[in-house]
Amino acid sequence: MDPRRSHWESSSEDVTRPLLPLHDDDDSTASRRRRSCAVVRSLLGNKYVAVASGPAACAAICALVDLGDGHRAARNMVGVLAWVFLWWMTDAVPLAVASMAPLFLFPVFGISSSDAVAKSYMDDVISLVLGSFILALAIEHYNIHRRLALNITSLFCGEPVNPPLLLLGICGTTMFISMWIHNTPCTVMMMPVATGILQRFPRDDGDATSSSSPASRREVERFSKAVVLGVVYASAIGGMATLTGTGVNIILVGMWSTYFPHQPPITFSTWMSFGLPMAIVLFLALWATLCVLYCSKNTGRALSAYLDRSHLRRELSLLGPMAFAEKMVLAVFGGLIVLWMTRSLTDDIPGWGSLFHGEVGDGTVTIMMATLLFIIPSGKNDGEKLMDWNKCRRLQWNIILLLGAGFAIADGFRSSGLTDILSGGLAFLRGAPALAVAPVACVFSGAVTEFTSDDATATLVLPLLAELGKSIGVHPLLLMVPGAVGAQLSYLLPTGSPGNVVGFSTGYLRIKDMVIAGMPLKIVGIAALTILLPTLGSVVFGKDQKL
Repeated sequence: MDPRRSHWESSSEDVTRPLLPLHDDDDSTASRRRRSCAVVRSLLGNKYVAVASGPAACAAICALVDLGDGHRAARNMVGVLAWVFLWWMTDAVPLAVASMAPLFLFPVFGISSSDAVAKSYMDDVISLVLGSFILALAIEHYNIHRRLALNITSLFCGEPVNPPLLLLGICGTTMFISMWIHNTPCTVMMMPVATGILQRFPRDDGDATSSSSPASRREVERFSKAVVLGVVYASAIGGMATLTGTGVNIILVGMWSTYFPHQPPITFSTWMSFGLPMAIVLFLALWATLCVLYCSKNTGRALSAYLDRSHLRRELSLLGPMAFAEKMVLAVFGGLIVLWMTRSLTDDIPGWGSLFHGEVGDGTVTIMMATLLFIIPSGKNDGEKLMDWNKCRRLQWNIILLLGAGFAIADGFRSSGLTDILSGGLAFLRGAPALAVAPVACVFSGAVTEFTSDDATATLVLPLLAELGKSIGVHPLLLMVPGAVGAQLSYLLPTGSPGNVVGFSTGYLRIKDMVIAGMPLKIVGIAALTILLPTLGSVVFGKDQKL
């Protein structure tokens, strides 16, 4: 072999051979890319970006926004508001944790003292909600809601099956229960009752072995959608009728007493005088909408093969006779309703509240009656009471803390001076008629509530409407009430309320179904408010009353 040739080949190989393999560069790049993607996925999956968005927005507002001399606290209030609402909307942290943020943010940013903000988290309104939740747990524990639902549904079932009448029974039962407990627990309790009825029906899953015809299965599927929609919407509508039915009404009452402490408070009977007629109008619209969209002349024939009154009565008989504990829970609950309704009646008949010189509120009697549940024996085991604290572990503290945060924010608007700035900015609306602004307030609130919870919407919108009312010289309740009602008209999207999520998670609904059935209800709600507010609302809330 020629040594020169060997040296040349060796040198040539040395020159052309890369110092590092080419595929190693590709692997290194791909590895870096994978690590970067993993970091991004980790940040998004653990919601670190959402967590950082709140403090970042607050810092940006505090650094860049200038509201003028002497308004440092108001600027800080805007920043804190952005922080809390971003955490609420992005679910960066649990709802209850985000709702506790004002407890440390307000003192740190100089908005209010720690004692002042802490008092917002426990007042008479919060006591009303807490006691109502305990009563709701007692009703659920003893299956009283299920017994009531089966009784009313079997009454309205009809022989042969009458689908519109059956819908009326299911929706009416749900609405009635939701009037006395929070609408979210009501939806959670009533949905298993509704789906228990629907489980008797075949699901339209393309099963060729089903003995029913395709047309019959379509009728059953349509009616199933009507039942689920009816429970979801009737629960929201029933909550509108009373103070205890939904957090929005509680927020309205709390903010009214915070902004106008010298004015007569909104009592249970006062709100029910306006809320119940409004709810009845919406309920009739709901029933008519569901019957038109989902009931035809063939629906009853299709349902008769799977459902009749004997089925419901058989299920009711399995519950057995009403026990002593159930009767006592109903007695306590009925007594509480009477106390709510009679605390304040009219100027001529002041009600039992006058005996205590106005020192007793709705929350007072709610906690008192809830306490009786821990004293009255259940009649089952020796020493066992109707309720014990172990049964209260499922209390919805997230809702209670959310209400407290709403009241703290309302107080923060006032103490920071932000309400004065908003009042000055809305002065251009002074000449606008109240009857023109009220429907707009309802539409605005109704649009916002489709993308965030109704409680969060009320917390954001009601302070603005309170200042708007003072700016244009009208009674603020004539604007705050439309804002509160609009926040409850969350009928179009699953994100509108927890009740919508409960209904959507059953698998019977699509977003299209909610939009088609919910839009007529939203329109009727705005129209009913536009008519009832200047007529009935003026009498109930006293629009000519001086602030």
